Amino acid sequence: MSVFSESYGFNAFSSSLFFSIVCMVVLPFLIIREIFKPIDQRKAPAGKQWKLPPGPRGIPIFGSLLEFRKARSDSAQLSQWLSSLSQYGEMTTVHLGSKTWVLLNSDRVVSELIAKRGALTSERPDLPIASSLVSNDKRSVLRRSARWAEGRRAMHHLLNGAALRTYGGWQELETAHLLAACLLQPRRWHKHHFRYANSVVHWIVLGERLLRPTPELDALLAVTIEFVRAINASLVDFFPRLAALPRVLQPWRAYWARMGAAHRAVFVAWWEPVKRAVEAGTAPASFVRDGLLAEDTAYCGTDEEAMYLALSVVSAGSDNTRLALNTFVMAVLCHPGVFERARREIDGVCGDGGGSGAGGGTGAGSGTGTGAATASTLRLPTLADMPALPFTCAIIKELLRWRPLVPTIPPHDLTQDLDFEGYRFPAGISFVINSIAVCNAVPDPDAFRPERWIDGKGGEANITEGLWQFGGGRRVCVGYRVAQMELFIAVARLIAGFDYKANGPYDSRRLRHDIMDEPFPVTVSVRSKAYEELILREAERLGVLQSAKDGF
Repeated sequence: MSVFSESYGFNAFSSSLFFSIVCMVVLPFLIIREIFKPIDQRKAPAGKQWKLPPGPRGIPIFGSLLEFRKARSDSAQLSQWLSSLSQYGEMTTVHLGSKTWVLLNSDRVVSELIAKRGALTSERPDLPIASSLVSNDKRSVLRRSARWAEGRRAMHHLLNGAALRTYGGWQELETAHLLAACLLQPRRWHKHHFRYANSVVHWIVLGERLLRPTPELDALLAVTIEFVRAINASLVDFFPRLAALPRVLQPWRAYWARMGAAHRAVFVAWWEPVKRAVEAGTAPASFVRDGLLAEDTAYCGTDEEAMYLALSVVSAGSDNTRLALNTFVMAVLCHPGVFERARREIDGVCGDGGGSGAGGGTGAGSGTGTGAATASTLRLPTLADMPALPFTCAIIKELLRWRPLVPTIPPHDLTQDLDFEGYRFPAGISFVINSIAVCNAVPDPDAFRPERWIDGKGGEANITEGLWQFGGGRRVCVGYRVAQMELFIAVARLIAGFDYKANGPYDSRRLRHDIMDEPFPVTVSVRSKAYEELILREAERLGVLQSAKDGF
């Protein structure tokens, strides 16, 4: 054979081998990319052409998913990443695996797309992990509309005027317990926050004060924290087609299924005593007795769905209040002058209790007062004082704006193609409220300035006006009025009665909400002897002093 022939044969073989290798590598890549391509990058139906807002390019198949997952491991990094996406404008398109998120970065577009067009934007996306495996398809916040609507309808009766007045009395009683617990066991201040938040919603939903021992309460908090971590944690929720693989090809499934089973077991432990009491006719009035399990109720869900609905309300309602109260303490450490002003406002209505007596540490501790009342006429703020305490009301809104409890509100899936301000969105994309960007769209966003909410028209008293921390549109949290009352009475009374001082280094952008222990080091002390006597007297009068001493 000639040299030419041998060379030609070798070159042909090399070319064929190279081509085969390229096909083996490139062809699967192209197939995978096509399978998992986001809906707006697929070929549009005849006569249509999608046009979405600008955003980062990302990388093939994953888009910006790897960057998002890295950022979400640290609250400060996530806030920074979400804030940076507002550089693209009021809306930013981000591809996360198969999912297309259109981040809504301003109050205006959130109002237009979530509130005004809620008929098209109230669906939840398919989440095979967080919704299906971890939540057994029954946690209300993630349920798709067909199964969500019945529970939503059932919850509306919780918010009538008579119910809110009843809840107000319970909230004032539970804050008496909170204050006594902070006085008697100040090192457990963060535990007292959760117990207070949980007891109020526990009373509303299950019909009784919270008298559970600490291990059971800790178990419920652990479930709540774990569930929040599970949202957006798995790659499968961003590539939902993976959930259609045969189970033998889903190695991740066992881990998440075990988590879902553990969560359900905690729910059952809280649910069964209430259910037995309802069946025995001994249960007090409650949402469960009168709204879910009554024989003549119009609720059409199963017993299992009723359990998840009730315990999801207890879990989510109490956790958000816990986060807000922890944020309140951080804000006191960072901006003591603001809380000195709030204390002066409260003192002008309720009396100053004879000054500070707390050692004058960092925090709401000046205790200068106005002398409007003597120590003998000192009283705690009440819900009836809300109109007289606009600055304190504004603090509640500023807490939610300054450090948003939820950086991104759960996605709102678009159910029909939509034309909006020159853009054409395909059904199936998700609108996501970028809480960080929306809350930062104010002058000097890192400053804690409650006065920005005071407009002379009572805007400080409407917690959802200009804020989206309770969601929006048809998915807005039905309990936002209860939450506002609960936060106001707790914050007003804590400002009036306690001083806070840092007890070690802290970072105001890392509040460490996702841990069971103290999130940041704080020393809590009662403001004065007069307040100490008042707190103990009120707790004794309302019958909660002993449980505060016992630690639950």
